[in-house]
Amino acid sequence: MNNVIIIGSGCAGLTAAIYAGRANLKPLVIDGFEPGGQLSLTTMVENFPGFPDGILGPDLIENMRKQAQKFGAEFKSGAITEVDLSKRPFKIHAGNDVYETQTLIVGSGATARLIGLESEKKLIGYGVSTCATCDGYFFRGKEIAVVGGGDSAMEEANFLSRFASKVNLIHRRPEFRASKIMVDRARANPKVEFVTPYAVEEISDVSRGGVEYLTLRNTQTNETKKLPVEGVFIAIGHEPNTKVFRGKLDMDENGYLITHHGSQTNVPGVFAAGDVQDHHYRQAITAAGSGCMAALDAEKFLDAHKDA
Repeated sequence: MNNVIIIGSGCAGLTAAIYAGRANLKPLVIDGFEPGGQLSLTTMVENFPGFPDGILGPDLIENMRKQAQKFGAEFKSGAITEVDLSKRPFKIHAGNDVYETQTLIVGSGATARLIGLESEKKLIGYGVSTCATCDGYFFRGKEIAVVGGGDSAMEEANFLSRFASKVNLIHRRPEFRASKIMVDRARANPKVEFVTPYAVEEISDVSRGGVEYLTLRNTQTNETKKLPVEGVFIAIGHEPNTKVFRGKLDMDENGYLITHHGSQTNVPGVFAAGDVQDHHYRQAITAAGSGCMAALDAEKFLDAHKDA
């Protein structure tokens, strides 16, 4: 019987593990689909407090993991396939393994939607990014591209224009899902150029380990052209990793878990932290902060239910 199980091993899950470990709760962390979360796909992190020279994403995650282990956290690899939250202790299934726990912290994160190109996967962290706030600073004075047609794509294009010499906003249709005010704002920005209706066919050059140009296909004429850029930001949304909780925990229309009074979900004893419940900030530091909150809330819950 576990006091607390933590699902997810990104910033939220690992911070929760550090705090739960220090409270002598002996937390069990189940890595989830993406061990280390999105930070494990990031190269240099320059905005996490305490690292004036920056730190590599995988190194930051490894440091947090060691810190959690130092305080008694146990780690198991695997992805959650089923949960029974109908009564305590909760039952958590990871393949053939079944775990029981008095409290549960869900920190399973959100996965950035990608175009689906092999070159895109290989160049993540080497010119391809899914986070303008994290990586925009690295593209000072460079020509870049943003792919997407929603509010987040418009917002990222405007944000990136602070650093880049030019931002090419690429969308497969001439019309946009984004609100009119966001489209108008991007159109009014002299550094942002709309490139429509084009789809990204290829990101080059994997063999040289960086982004040099995009091959674009006109979705109406099928003609192709090359667009020289040094960076590509994919802004087509995120998918919260919450499928296994459908019908069991309250979530919004996009699948993000709904929390109240800090990290509490609608099921007493189940808490949520990080990108799995935050589609607004999506930063390593906010995920870490909410992981801390979830661990403190779980500890308080266990204290209140000692004799239950």
